[in-house]
Amino acid sequence: MAHRDRQPARGPGTGAGHHRVDLPARPGRRPALRAAAPAHGRPALGLAADLEPRGVRDRGRGVRHCAGGAQAPGQPGAGLTRPALQPRPEYPRPTLRRRDWVNLNGEWEFGAGETARFDRRILVPFAPQSQLSGIGLRAPGDVVWYRRRFQAPEADRVLLHFGAVDYRATVWLNDVEVARHEGGHTPFAADVTTALQGADNVLVVRVEDPLADLSLPRGKQYWKETSEGIFYTPTTGIWQTVWLEPLPARHVESLRLRPDLTGGALDFEVGGEGPIELTASLAGSVVGRWSGSAGSGRLALDEVQAWSPESPRLYELEVRIGSDVVAAYFGLRTVETRDGRFWLNGEPYVQRLVLDQGYFPGGLLTAASDRDLRRDIELAKSLGFNGARKHQKIEDPRWLYWADRLGFLVWTEMPSAHEHSPESERRLAAEWTEAVVRDRDHPSVVAWVPMNESWGLGPAEDAATARFLVQLYELTHSLDSTRPVISNDGWEQALTDLCTIHDYGPAADLARRYRTLEAALDPSGGHRPPYLTGFAYRGEPLLVSEFGGVSLGAGEGWGYSQAGDAAALLDTYRSQVEALLAPGPVQGFCYTQLTDVEQERNGLLTFDRQPKVDPALIRPVTQTPKRTHQFGAFGAADA
Repeated sequence: MAHRDRQPARGPGTGAGHHRVDLPARPGRRPALRAAAPAHGRPALGLAADLEPRGVRDRGRGVRHCAGGAQAPGQPGAGLTRPALQPRPEYPRPTLRRRDWVNLNGEWEFGAGETARFDRRILVPFAPQSQLSGIGLRAPGDVVWYRRRFQAPEADRVLLHFGAVDYRATVWLNDVEVARHEGGHTPFAADVTTALQGADNVLVVRVEDPLADLSLPRGKQYWKETSEGIFYTPTTGIWQTVWLEPLPARHVESLRLRPDLTGGALDFEVGGEGPIELTASLAGSVVGRWSGSAGSGRLALDEVQAWSPESPRLYELEVRIGSDVVAAYFGLRTVETRDGRFWLNGEPYVQRLVLDQGYFPGGLLTAASDRDLRRDIELAKSLGFNGARKHQKIEDPRWLYWADRLGFLVWTEMPSAHEHSPESERRLAAEWTEAVVRDRDHPSVVAWVPMNESWGLGPAEDAATARFLVQLYELTHSLDSTRPVISNDGWEQALTDLCTIHDYGPAADLARRYRTLEAALDPSGGHRPPYLTGFAYRGEPLLVSEFGGVSLGAGEGWGYSQAGDAAALLDTYRSQVEALLAPGPVQGFCYTQLTDVEQERNGLLTFDRQPKVDPALIRPVTQTPKRTHQFGAFGAADA
């Protein structure tokens, strides 16, 4: 999203999507220290101190769940849920599910500062800045600590998972360091089998998140004392589910799926040892089986049905190695760009997207419940949108699960840094690699966006800037060759598969600028050039991936423009959409934005998800047919 009154410091790469640390068979033990001198420059932990008082041992034990466990109850207020005693009880990794797991969400001990001190309580997985955490402190400090006890499940192997911890995490289990991870938006896991001590285990997490370090990929998390403009309250520490995964000795270690709509088959890679069995089903009926040795293979499907937003058909997949059984799913669909258009399943398709910041009342980056994640997609679809550009956030996998289930296109976008350095390039590329690997099996994901508006890049005229963008483009394609890559959404692109432009002009300006391709690519009139020097348009589809941003009324907060009342907001939205979908090169759009967020009040919904205009009036505007004499005619049914 473009800044209204300032630009972040400009400046310009590379993990597995679920980073895993394996402990050695004989881990080196570290003594439980209290006030002793720090080891290796880190403060003494005092892991065993003061755990029994305040009832953490009894109330904080992990609870075994089945995949897809009960949702948090209730819909108070404006339809947003409040967390249960153990919040976010649903299975956290929907693309690879097992029956047994242990959820470690709930009350933990918490403290801040270089020295390990646990003098507060926090409700995990909510960040300490959020109200739902029970703390609600905007600046908890650059270093925070978490601690809790749990009872280990009985299994040959046990993995400890963290959905996301912002930013730099070090994890100890029973005084043994079991994991380190850098990156605030991607998961990591450790095999902690040899560090477990049966019924009584102490888990400690240290998180470092220096707010003043603008070279960290932080997206919309603001580094100043008060949110302003397009930047919001930051997130520190654990903000997605923490959980244990018991495993047999022989088990499915990894799963990569490559659905083939044209061939009516599923190409796969299964990590593990020994013979494997795969069973695919559709609507409860088995449509394919495969057995053989672990590795790669191709499973032919007896029935072929495509996935799309209009018909989100998903196949269920069971994978078995010995006693280990995992459940997954996949969708058959193709995505391509050619002849100046975006194609879905072999048909030209207009993307009608909405910008979604992924902030939630009470929880900031963390939704109070799985129901709230689903509801955001349902609300967007009720407004006529067929997808979202998830802006400056790697979203919770459960949101992607609902996008797959409900039929909703997704652009996955990397949160940017706001200062450039060689280290910022390394950090961004490494975390982006983990994000792509995590999300590339979701049929809803149709585009990758590693960079936005040159945030955190060097000067546009520097050759190193173009070189880094090309590296990101090539890196992304090396991780997933099936989707388009947008190298720098908004302007100043290098190699890219979609030409995307941000334009907050009024409807008359949009109509004039997007009447012809030449006018759309013209950087005059104060707009930045769509391409860097040395790069040019190569026939890729053109989309206006930010526009609108209209606020309602003259209250607090701001938008890129204002409408006096709901009728004026509807008229403004209609005139802008019609201008973009008039005859001309534009093949899709992304409207700013789905909801208000803190002081930015330009959503079609308020922050508590109340519509500003009747969705029944917004929906037909969003689905305005694309009128074109240049590319042929196709309308709302293709959108």
